[in-house]
Order: sequence, then C-alpha cells, then structure tokens
Amino acid sequence: MNKRWALRDIADHEEVKSLAGALNIDPVLSALLISRGIKTFEDARLFFRPDLRLLHDPFLMEDMEKAVLRIEEAISRGEKILVFGDYDVDGTTAVSVVYSFFKKRYNNLEYYIPDRYLEGYGISFKGIDYAAENGFTLIVALDCGIKSVDKIAYANERSIDFIICDHHLPGDQLPEAVAILDPKRPDCAYPYKELSGCGIGFKLVQAYAEKNEIPLEEVTCYLDLVAISIACDIVHITGENRILAHLGLQKINTDPSIGVKTLMEVAGRGTYYTISDVVFLLGPRINAAGRIDDAKHAVELLITTDVEVAKEKSLLINVKNTERKGHDLSITDEALSIIDSNEELINRNSTVVFNEHWHKGVIGIVASRLTEKYYRPTIVLTRSNGHVAGSARSVIGFDLYEALCGCSDLLIQFGGHKFAAGLTMHPENVEAFAARFEEVVSATIKPEQLIQQISIDAELHLSQIEPKFFRLLNMFAPFGPENMAPVFLSKNVYVSGVAGLVGESHVKMTVIQKGSPGFESIAFGQGEHLPKLKKDVPFDICYTIEENIWREKRSIQLNIKGIRFTS
Repeated sequence: MNKRWALRDIADHEEVKSLAGALNIDPVLSALLISRGIKTFEDARLFFRPDLRLLHDPFLMEDMEKAVLRIEEAISRGEKILVFGDYDVDGTTAVSVVYSFFKKRYNNLEYYIPDRYLEGYGISFKGIDYAAENGFTLIVALDCGIKSVDKIAYANERSIDFIICDHHLPGDQLPEAVAILDPKRPDCAYPYKELSGCGIGFKLVQAYAEKNEIPLEEVTCYLDLVAISIACDIVHITGENRILAHLGLQKINTDPSIGVKTLMEVAGRGTYYTISDVVFLLGPRINAAGRIDDAKHAVELLITTDVEVAKEKSLLINVKNTERKGHDLSITDEALSIIDSNEELINRNSTVVFNEHWHKGVIGIVASRLTEKYYRPTIVLTRSNGHVAGSARSVIGFDLYEALCGCSDLLIQFGGHKFAAGLTMHPENVEAFAARFEEVVSATIKPEQLIQQISIDAELHLSQIEPKFFRLLNMFAPFGPENMAPVFLSKNVYVSGVAGLVGESHVKMTVIQKGSPGFESIAFGQGEHLPKLKKDVPFDICYTIEENIWREKRSIQLNIKGIRFTS
C-alpha cells in the first residue's frame, strides 16, 4: 500500500532555538517538545520527571464526594457491594483495582463481569437481576454505564444504587445514579479528560484513601494494572495518563503484581516492557479470556495473591489466546475473500462484511486487520443472540462515531468513540445499513483520509544520533496517542554492506549517510524494495529510533517505516 509522507511544520524557529539553549539540547529535540506544548524549562522538567505529586486532586471530579460518601455509608451499614465492569482489558483491570483495594478493608463485596455473548457490552439487566436476587444494594460500575439510562432506572426500581465510573462520552441524558464519575460530562471541571476506565477507578480509590487517611502506597500498588489499561485502551498518553503510565511501567518492570508477573512469563518476556509490549503481549492475553471463554478468568488472575492460582490462570489464558489467534486468522482470510471477489466492495470507501458464523469474540481484531489492508472505515458483523453484532474501526481523522449516528435509525444500539465502536442491529437491516454507512462515509470522508499517512516529526542527519540525543529521546517515553514515538526523515542514505531478507518480507540492513556511522535497521513488511537496495543507490527513509536488545547486548536500531528512492 502506498503511503503519504507528511513532514510536520517546524515550530517557530526562535522559540525552538531559545528552548534548545535553555535545555542545552539538539534543536530537533527542542522542536519535538514544543510540538507537545512544552515551551519552558519548567514545562520540560515536569515532562521529563513524571511524579505522583503532580496527580490531580480526585475530589475535583464531579460527584466524587458523593461516591465516597455512598461507599462509606454502605460499609458502615454492612451492605453488599457489587463491583461491575466490562469484559475487555480496561474493564477487567478496573474491576481488579477497585475490588482488590476494598476487599482488603471490607468482606461483603463481590465482582461481576457480564458475559460478552449473553449480555453484551456494559451494564446488563441480567447483572442487575443478579444483584437484586443476591441482596446487593450498591453497584460500582467501571468502564461503562454513562449511557445506561434505562438500566439505571430499572436498578432504582429494584432499590439498587449505582456509582458510575466511566470515561466515554455521555449522551443527552445522564442516568439517575447516586454518583457519576466521568470527566467528559459537560459539568465536570476535572482538569484532565482522557483517563481510562481503570484510571477513573483508580481516582475513586485515591479519593477514598485520602478521605480515610490510608497511605498512598496502598493505592499506587495497583499502578501496573492502570498502565496496562492506558496502553490497551489506546487513550492519550499525556498529562495525568503519562504520569500513571510512566510509573505503572516502572512497576511492571521492577515489582509487578503476582498475576501480572506470571502473565509476563507465559508471554515470553519477563521484563523491559514498553507500552507497545504491553499492547501486543499482555493485552491480547487478558482480552482472550472474555473473547473465547469468560473474562472472570482475567480478573481472577489479576486479583490473586496466590502464585499457584496465578500460574494456573496465566496458562489457561495463554491457551485461550492461542485459540483466539486461530479464529482471528481464519475469519480474516474469509473476510478478505469476500471483499476481493466483489468488485463493488473493492471500490467502496468503506468496508462492511457479514457472516453469521464468525466468532463474535474476534471480530474487532478482524476489523483492525481489514482496516490495515484497505485503509478505510471498516465494520465486521456476525450473528449474536438473534441479532447482528458488529465491531467497527476507523482511519486517522475520520469520526466513526459520528458516521454511526447517521445510521442510528437502523441500529438497536451503538457506542464507542472516533476510532472504534460496537453496534447491534436486526438481521433484516444488514443490507440497508451497509448501503447507508457507505453513503455517510462517502459524503463526509476526505480523499486524503483514505490514503495511509506517515507523519514525520523532523528531518535528521544520521550523525545527530549520538548517545546524549538517544538518551534524551528515550525520556519522551512512554509513547502512545498524542505522544507517539517521533518519526524522523533522513535523505540520501545508502546501504552499507548487503541488505538481506528476514522472514518472508522484512529487510535487515545497515544504513549510512555521508559523515555518519552505520546504523542497523529493520524494515518490516518492505521486502519488495530489496532488489533496489544496493550499495551505490541513494534513497530516503523515515523511521523511529529504538533500542535493540539481543542476548543482553544493547544497540541503537532504526525501525524503518518507509523507503523512497530518489531516482
């Protein structure tokens, strides 16, 4: 697939020069800081040194006082409390944090994860019925609930109070809950709006601890789980999330909880985790529990203090992840065949594919794979409980949620955000929905949004990549949305020695530029360029700079995202 290279406009040159001088750093690094809104020495100090003391006061969040008071009241009265969370990584980590914290202080407490297939996403009538039948009078809902107006009304009729801890956009009407913790609600003045669902749960625990004079260490011991939620829910790694992710990664790499540690071991890597490693090694395994079997296995792993239980659950989850991969690959192949054999589908601005036999647990992954292949808004549909359920993924710059709003009359329900969403419809609406979605996308998407873009932060001469530059560049981590790993452009580079193929399509080589040392490089999935990669042929590259660890030896490696020949 051809990709556009887009070089970021350089910030004000005088501003770049001034900050570079104040910090005694390369102007390229100064420009990277300014593009992230960091313009002074003090801004840079706070950015490079994430500190727990910089976390916001949790009581700045609307309804936090009400939430803490209601929990205190429930504990003092001996009420039964149910911690309810969604079945994905964010939901299961959130439940694990809140349940573990309160279980140390109160026994009349359980947790509940809805069944992906029988109950679907979020708060369910079945879950409320379970609470009523078992004498629960307070439900703390995590990573869901902000749009559950009808379900909260149903709970109120059954004398069950709700505290909602959510981070999704609210609808026009808020549920009638005792407390709603969501920085995105219009009347919430909380300074940071991009917390994960687990992050909201963490703030609830932090507030309760402050109010009840519980040491902060008894809250921060869960930061590994918070970091996993931030990484896997693809929220912004800025502001408060950056602090939580940075310190959470430190805990993952030095003192993870028993459950996280055993999961890291079965994943094949015991330490040196980055945000990317969490996303690709831990996240799929935690998610696999709910995709293939029961998400309660993930919670049981993450809350246990028993090494043997942790080993048992980690191995089980790993098996489920292997099973998930099989479904994922076979369904992806089937979906590709459907599209490639239909000229009309190939030429559309959107992708909607349906097969009633596809496994619901992996259609989100398949949607992501199809988006990578065709680079356009994509929805994968399958049959579920008499309805058709779908998972949707978008491309950079296109608001998927708004597009679904334009099809809402054909849907039973939908929810999500700009880049990912879930939806349900009646089977008879599938054909009409596919046509409408294509109509909405075609009317609103810009042509350039259908061509994958490599966003380049700055042009760099390879000689600038020296130890101090690399050390400071690493301090920009953890990387993620709104703080992505910087991508650099270097022109007129050459192969030093011989370029070779690794696996089926990856290029391994050493590149040099006039006046620079050689740098080991890997270009994943770009084997088609190999015939032209000769010693005397100049070419341009865009790349990230990373550390390669092989048999405990560390070296700088260029991860090449694009190759462009100059002649």
